[in-house]
Amino acid sequence: METTEKVVEAYVRYVKGWATIPNIKCPGQYEIDILAIDPKSCGKYHIECGISLPGPFAKLTAKPYDKELIKVKRYQAAQRRTLGYFAQRKFNSPGVVETLAGYGFEPGEYQKIIVSWGWASVVEDEATAEGIELWHFADILMEIAETLKKTKVYFTDDTLRTLQLFSIAKNG
Repeated sequence: METTEKVVEAYVRYVKGWATIPNIKCPGQYEIDILAIDPKSCGKYHIECGISLPGPFAKLTAKPYDKELIKVKRYQAAQRRTLGYFAQRKFNSPGVVETLAGYGFEPGEYQKIIVSWGWASVVEDEATAEGIELWHFADILMEIAETLKKTKVYFTDDTLRTLQLFSIAKNG
């Protein structure tokens, strides 16, 4: 599990209070980053993380996704930053849909979420049309820091403990 995925899982578990299952392998060499269920509302969530450091590939784009270009090394990074990549490959590949059904996630009965380091302005409307919610990774980090600032709980989760210590150091 990538560090950014661990941060998002920690956010979902400890800030939102949702139960999670990370890194679910699917047929066809696919993987679901995080499945989550809100025990209060019974809401279901399929969360995919696509976080790059700020720079040319940081923001999610509305550029066309091409199933052939994703196979060409020099185009892979740009293709992985398209909304179409997530909509077609990460959320709707047959192996992913089959695996989701095995966990009781039927089409139209759960929320699809992409976590990114921002997005082009046109992406938000297109994501909404695709039934996808967008979360900004920087906002998640800030919300975790705010939450951790208010608690004296000792977290044994390595990711959350690191963020807690950073929050304490930053805030004195």
